[in-house]
Amino acid sequence: MRTHAQAVVIGGGLIGCSILYHLAKFGWTDVVLLERSELTSGSTWHAAANIHGLHDSTNISRLQHYTMALYKELEAETSQGCGIFQPGSLYLAQTEAREHQLRLQEAKARRYKMNFYEVGRDEAERLHPLVDFDGIRCIMYEPEGGNVDPSGVTAAYAAGARQRGAEIHRFMPVTATEAQPDGSWIVRTPRGDIRTRWVVNAAGLWGREVAAMAGLQLPLIPTEHQYFVTETIPEIASMGRRLPSVADRDGEYYLRQEGLGLLIGAYERNMKFWAEDGTPMDFGHELFPDDLDRIEENMMRAIQRVPVIAAAGVKKVINGPMIWSPDSAVLFGPVPELSNYFCCNGIIPGFSQSGGMGKLAAEWMIEGEPTLDMFGWDMARFGHWAGKAFTKARVHDQYSHRFKIHFPNEERAAGRPVRTRPVYEMQKEMGAVFGLNFGWEHPLWFAAEGEPREETIGFTRQNWWGPVGREARMLREHAGIIDISNFAKYEVKGPDAEAWLNAIFANRMPTKVGNSCLTPLIGKRGGIAGDFTVTRLADDEFMVVGSGMAERFHQRFFKSVPLPEGTTFRSRTEELGGFNVAGPNSRELLSRLTNENLSNTAFPFMRSRRMVVGGVDVVALRVSFTGDLGWELHCKAADQVNVYNALLNAGADLCAGPVGSRALMSLRIEKGYGSWSREYSPEYWPQESGLDRLIKLDKGDFLNKDAYQKIASETPRHKLAILSIDALDADATGGEPIFLPDGTPVGQVSSGAFGYSVNMSLALCYIKAGTAKAGAKVSVAILGRPHDAVILEKPPFDAEGARLRA
Repeated sequence: MRTHAQAVVIGGGLIGCSILYHLAKFGWTDVVLLERSELTSGSTWHAAANIHGLHDSTNISRLQHYTMALYKELEAETSQGCGIFQPGSLYLAQTEAREHQLRLQEAKARRYKMNFYEVGRDEAERLHPLVDFDGIRCIMYEPEGGNVDPSGVTAAYAAGARQRGAEIHRFMPVTATEAQPDGSWIVRTPRGDIRTRWVVNAAGLWGREVAAMAGLQLPLIPTEHQYFVTETIPEIASMGRRLPSVADRDGEYYLRQEGLGLLIGAYERNMKFWAEDGTPMDFGHELFPDDLDRIEENMMRAIQRVPVIAAAGVKKVINGPMIWSPDSAVLFGPVPELSNYFCCNGIIPGFSQSGGMGKLAAEWMIEGEPTLDMFGWDMARFGHWAGKAFTKARVHDQYSHRFKIHFPNEERAAGRPVRTRPVYEMQKEMGAVFGLNFGWEHPLWFAAEGEPREETIGFTRQNWWGPVGREARMLREHAGIIDISNFAKYEVKGPDAEAWLNAIFANRMPTKVGNSCLTPLIGKRGGIAGDFTVTRLADDEFMVVGSGMAERFHQRFFKSVPLPEGTTFRSRTEELGGFNVAGPNSRELLSRLTNENLSNTAFPFMRSRRMVVGGVDVVALRVSFTGDLGWELHCKAADQVNVYNALLNAGADLCAGPVGSRALMSLRIEKGYGSWSREYSPEYWPQESGLDRLIKLDKGDFLNKDAYQKIASETPRHKLAILSIDALDADATGGEPIFLPDGTPVGQVSSGAFGYSVNMSLALCYIKAGTAKAGAKVSVAILGRPHDAVILEKPPFDAEGARLRA
């Protein structure tokens, strides 16, 4: 066994073997995989191993298609069979909402030239004559859908890795992982130690235990999951061909052919946890006792849809464990608090995603960043607040509603609240409907007296659409008060604070006390890793404000540049609260609460100062994400209630009131402002999003400057644009594909909302460079249906910034 390696992968299941294979394929041949038992132990061996390409997330769809194509390449490369069956998959919609979901996926498939399309009932009956299609509104067909052999695929990854020089050691438990001062690790085993640059936790059911060796707690918990295989069904035996699988998610079961029978599985409401406090170390290829009564309701719906099941005997039942994250997506990426420790844990549709995950993991470790923005998978989306109680509640919700549609803007209540600020109860009494942002409860919108305080969900405009419009118009016409406490806030202090910030960010840092700047953070490939406001509060002190949900994500960048001696950097997000006061009456409102001169001359745009508002010390920044005249006020969390009361009372006769984040979304889109993880992403270059004007190449070195310089002179591949859409009952939300009138795909929506003050349904989007200019007509697939739209020359609200700088 090697004593040194570039990476040690812990876990010999599907994902661990895929990561090993891809590391070797990308050029790291000095890599080792350690498996405590046999390959495929844990969850891999008993998986149903279905494969499909389409997903609500475009990037996940790309990865799933990569994975499906890779299996055939693996067979050719290794001569190891993967047991590939691709008779296709039929996707059924019983409800209007499911039809919207499928039609949107079909439109995305056209955008990316993926094979997924609608078929009529006659064609569906020809493909699968055993299905009763009564009551089905819409049928989509994916010709490449099917299943693979779990053991065969895992063995193929392993064989491919070995062929490239990787080592695999079975029956080799890891007893410790010890971080070294130089960022490397020592992995201890009963047969000796390995010093490695990277540790990869792909330990599946034992991911929690392996993480604990490094002092890390992962939000994971296992459940039982059942499927069964029928005896031979005569109708299938006489068919002479393999039947497509059936995705009847409204029926809450899945179904495909297995041998000459059917495999049927379900995610039942009456779910069951397992090994809550830790996976037994002696568990491997065991199963749990059958418990088919728990999935009886799901099975009855399957029998209604495929009546031949009723007469079929049960050949075998598989009841085995799966391990889940709070949102059922993988915990993926380097751990921000540790050096060179990579996680890939909590994978549910592993056989659809294994290749993509292995590829991205290899890119991230070897090249420093994946080629696709997968923030929705990044383990940094959860923080210390995602403890056992939250994880259990969310996993219960995810499992028991596995096939429930995740609607745009949907906020699920399970496990909440986790983190609240002092003003929470006050906002609740005022009618606030809350959302979750990195564990924090924050107001989405405020219900008036007599209005419901729970929001409906769906693809079309919901019950919050009217109240949000009321708030947006109030701010534009008078003033509004927005809780911005969930913004990430950092303090940088010391004699070399300016130099350190200049080494992190691409813009030049403010040189005068009281000045602020906007700045991008550049990613490893030259794209946009973040956008921040930096304010100089003193000669040796700066305040940095960024995306709250990306706070842990951005730790990776901040720690990559060593702090100079005597300079400190710390997060103040938990100890500070804040409000944005914006709108034409905002200056008058604030003037009632402070003795400071707020005139445009004394307090111009992009300036700041410490001052007293309503008897409370605040840091006031004259910036506003609404695009309107406004100030951000940051105060101690303990003073938050006093500041809020003062603002509300002072604004009462000015027709000012509370405004939630849904209205803020609408307001910033009217102004054409981009937002992190939507318009601003490592996938997009600064010159594509318009942030290149904020990059100062003449100021000296900064993080990933070399990567930006490599692409700075490149012609933009896409350009950020704003659309006005002819939409009557639904607005774009993000991900909708955009087509020219002749059907040519040219882009996709990054975010959308109704612009209440300009009376337009709007969308920010990326359009393929050179394909359409301002004034051009395009089509946006809202609800999967074409909606006429036009590319606007400029944002419809205050394009010249007169209101903002008034």
